[in-house]
Amino acid sequence: MQDDTNLVVIGKIVGVYGIKGWLKILSFTRPRENILKYGPWLVKQDNEWPEMQLLEGKPQGKGLIASLQNITDRNEAMALVGSELAIDRDRLPAAKEGEFYWHDLINMQVINQQNKVLGVVKELLETGANDVLVVEADKQRYLIPYVKDVYIKDVNTEQGVIQVDWQTDY
Repeated sequence: MQDDTNLVVIGKIVGVYGIKGWLKILSFTRPRENILKYGPWLVKQDNEWPEMQLLEGKPQGKGLIASLQNITDRNEAMALVGSELAIDRDRLPAAKEGEFYWHDLINMQVINQQNKVLGVVKELLETGANDVLVVEADKQRYLIPYVKDVYIKDVNTEQGVIQVDWQTDY
């Protein structure tokens, strides 16, 4: 059984492509094709993460398609639609000095410049213009644009703290 705490979700199976078991993939990596560099994929099924080898993958339209080992027809592929794709965290290359992965921000504490704790990062949203931190505490929720040096003043992954220029009444 796979330890969920060491997994990084990198995408999701969102549909099928053709009759030979190919899958439509929504990639959470940047650029989106980077998902094809990672493997083996762990495919969430009934709270388990079985390992599946990526045989082939490529861009198709605005998305990606992929072929997985032992998935040879449309019915087998349909059974995987909606499944999350993950890899072991250890398979990611080390972040460069001063850099981090988005998933490292999840559960970090967010503090404004008046030292008021706003909450913790629950997720990140892609909006097109810029990414947004979803910060929650009790019943309060803040959507803070991830704009470095404007709203995001410092990210300290060792301390687990993000310093922001954001007021509680925004």
